[in-house]
Amino acid sequence: MKRIHGFIDLVFDVVDETNNLAELTHDEVVQRTARSFARVEPIKAVAQVITDVEGVIASTVFKSIRAINGATRLSVNTISHITEAGLGQSLESNGPELTTPMQSSAAGTVNWCIDYLQSSLNGLWGDYLSQKNSALDTKMTLRHNGRDLPIKAQAVAAAYPNPTNKICVFVHGLAATEWLWTFSSAQHYEGDTGTSFGSRLYDDLGYTPIYIRYNSGKHISDNGRQLAALISELVEAYPVPIEEIALIGHSMGGLVARSAASYGHEQKQPWVDSLRHVACVGAPNLGAPLEKAVNLLTGVLQHIDAAAAQVSSRFLNSRSAGIKDLRYGYTVDDEWLGKDPDAVFTDDRLNVPLVDGVGYYFFAATVSKDSAHPLGRLFGDLLVRLPSASGEAIDPARRIPFASGGVFQGISHIHIVNHPDVYEVLRDCFSGEQ
Repeated sequence: MKRIHGFIDLVFDVVDETNNLAELTHDEVVQRTARSFARVEPIKAVAQVITDVEGVIASTVFKSIRAINGATRLSVNTISHITEAGLGQSLESNGPELTTPMQSSAAGTVNWCIDYLQSSLNGLWGDYLSQKNSALDTKMTLRHNGRDLPIKAQAVAAAYPNPTNKICVFVHGLAATEWLWTFSSAQHYEGDTGTSFGSRLYDDLGYTPIYIRYNSGKHISDNGRQLAALISELVEAYPVPIEEIALIGHSMGGLVARSAASYGHEQKQPWVDSLRHVACVGAPNLGAPLEKAVNLLTGVLQHIDAAAAQVSSRFLNSRSAGIKDLRYGYTVDDEWLGKDPDAVFTDDRLNVPLVDGVGYYFFAATVSKDSAHPLGRLFGDLLVRLPSASGEAIDPARRIPFASGGVFQGISHIHIVNHPDVYEVLRDCFSGEQ
């Protein structure tokens, strides 16, 4: 029921924001028309009177819409709270606890669809949802068998009855959930919907897979700091002493993983002493071209003297802080704090040092079967270009010094997340064979 309240509130928020945009558009059109008539002195006074009257009428209409929307919101929320109290039980859409490991066969189920709808909203406007303390704000949590897992000794011990002294934390990307890690399992593993990097690392190298879910619309640095704190709690609650920790992040998750390692080291959190590996799978380490394009388009629209252009620019600028961080691959506060988040062609990425003694690896892909093909060089994996994924900046001083990694040809951004060829190289990196 909690998420239902969140969806209800969001619908009314959308109505409010749409009304605000309509009012801004109306005002700009009226003012532009009034300025045109103001050039003709004989009718200047008449035009001003008409404009003032029209403004009063329009303002009354827009205020009425806000009032009606507010009253309706109150009524609907009241009814939903009464209904929830009458039922006497939670109708939280997570549903009953799953008794089987995370599987790709869950795709398309009610839980899966609701989870992805919520995660998509978090990706697009997660910072807004967080600021409003919305029920749709996805707090960073451990996930086990499709449910949140409290970081308490008894709960963690029950979830992992056969714990190993090595853990691997999986961090999903923008607008995704932990379900992504089993993408195409059946296709790659002869119909086995539960096989993933996590299950294979457990079988091959003894890493217990740990999955998290988080609000990917918040600043990457905020999520990195939260992940560092979450791992500290997990180490305390884990059934056996942890000797090795690995972090694997897909897309934005790779940046969050790097951020967590950086903040954990900066804050001298004890778990960093056990950190051995950080793997960035399809991560936009030097930025994402799509976000750069949207930023440029927004800047252009802001300079066009037309109501439609101004409204479009405002809408585009409402995208989340997490998305804007992807423009140049920001991972720490100092890269965005106090800066204009919408400045065009302004790269404030810092050369954040990697943690000493930790192996950092990149995994990049190109949609072309030859990475040197113009299509592959231009589009990379469709969302991240090869230089960004591999950290190879034009200026050598700006490159990210990954210890190792791999480039995979004929694979898209989404398919790299659970591809057997990628796993083989990942396993070799973790085992020290590469």
